[in-house]
Amino acid sequence: MTAHAMNHFTILAEDLAQTCAFYRDLLGLTEGYRPDMGFPGTWLYAGDQAVLHVVIRNPLPQPRAGVLDHMAFSAIGLTETVKKLEQRGLKYSLGRQVETSVWQLFFHDPNGARVELDFAATEQGPA
Repeated sequence: MTAHAMNHFTILAEDLAQTCAFYRDLLGLTEGYRPDMGFPGTWLYAGDQAVLHVVIRNPLPQPRAGVLDHMAFSAIGLTETVKKLEQRGLKYSLGRQVETSVWQLFFHDPNGARVELDFAATEQGPA
């Protein structure tokens, strides 16, 4: 057996509603089926795939980042996404991958998890 695809990331959160709203509003993920696992949480879907599992922990461990540096999603709508981040007062870093010119947008979720969104090199960048 060998791995053939990424299945999901799991993040720890203090506030389930705030975390779900963050990923729903910025990334368009939707809440979906989650089996009873005996502890609170939710699964967030991209289409029909549960890509992000959210588990409630109070308090969050310190340091929050742990060993996972970031999670990355392929995305569309760079200019609109940057506007959403700015409207929420969220700090971000935007650059282009040197060889491919893919846009890479980094920011943190409400729990401190670092998120990367990758946009096609052909997308128009913000002014």
